[in-house]
Amino acid sequence: MKTTILKVKNLTKTFSGGKFSLRRVKKEKITAVDDISFQISEGEIVGLLGPNGAGKTTTIQMILGLITPTSGSISVFGLDLKMHRKRILKEVNFSSTYTHLPWNLTVWENLYVQALLYGIDNPKLKVTEIIEVFSLIGKKDKEVNELSSGWTTRLNMAKAFLNNPRFILFDEPTASLDPESAEGVRQEIRRVRRKFQTTILFTSHNMAEVEQICDRVVFLDKGKIIARDTPEGLAKRIKISRIEMMIDDGLKRLQRLIRENLWQIKVSGRFTTVEIAEKEIPKFLNLLSERGISYREISIEKPTLEDFFLLTAKKQKH
Repeated sequence: MKTTILKVKNLTKTFSGGKFSLRRVKKEKITAVDDISFQISEGEIVGLLGPNGAGKTTTIQMILGLITPTSGSISVFGLDLKMHRKRILKEVNFSSTYTHLPWNLTVWENLYVQALLYGIDNPKLKVTEIIEVFSLIGKKDKEVNELSSGWTTRLNMAKAFLNNPRFILFDEPTASLDPESAEGVRQEIRRVRRKFQTTILFTSHNMAEVEQICDRVVFLDKGKIIARDTPEGLAKRIKISRIEMMIDDGLKRLQRLIRENLWQIKVSGRFTTVEIAEKEIPKFLNLLSERGISYREISIEKPTLEDFFLLTAKKQKH
């Protein structure tokens, strides 16, 4: 049985807010995180997902000990965060594309300063090792302001592994990166997870990325956990598939067929997309043949995690 690295139990965070009128200020309480519970086992990568304002950042800040929960508990490595924060954080690290290291320091200098702050034994040797692991040798004498977004992200990741953490929180690590750089970062995360057996809590708005990286997903909305499963398991909750075709002959017959079966259709230029329950796909293909509807190209897209994300977000708005 795997060791539990993080255990969050009945975690709640309420902030005091207020509405101003000409007569008075009315105090209100805003619940950012509402009685959530989940845990992460050793070596897992778990995605913490949800739309903006779902409570992800507040949850991360509480796990890092930056803000205090209103109620509930957090334990890391089997230790209560409130009682053992300093001890726990020695083996925890955090990386975000939105945090910036000093721009006028070189890659080597930034990592060396961080190593000193963590009190790492033989910091020069450790920095050399990390620079090699993250393929930063060619950039070690470059100032941060000279680096591309991709290399800056890689430097932030390298910083996160300086103290040999057992647990890392990655917040939007590939935001604003081009596709090639983002793929490089994803490969790096998978590689270092295998190398160091690190446990990771991962947030991202890129659902395809989450499908590639995460073992499980915890989905937040309005401060509550509304779903938890593997990325594949969540995608399978969406029963509608998309069939995209380039119709050669019979578009009007196809449209009539769609109306008769109460399916959804969208025509965009030469391509027609039909939304249909997966179990009805064989029936649909047979009917195309029966009615003489011919097509040049066809592709069938099964539901993805992004479909689940979009549908869930839409439901929560109503």
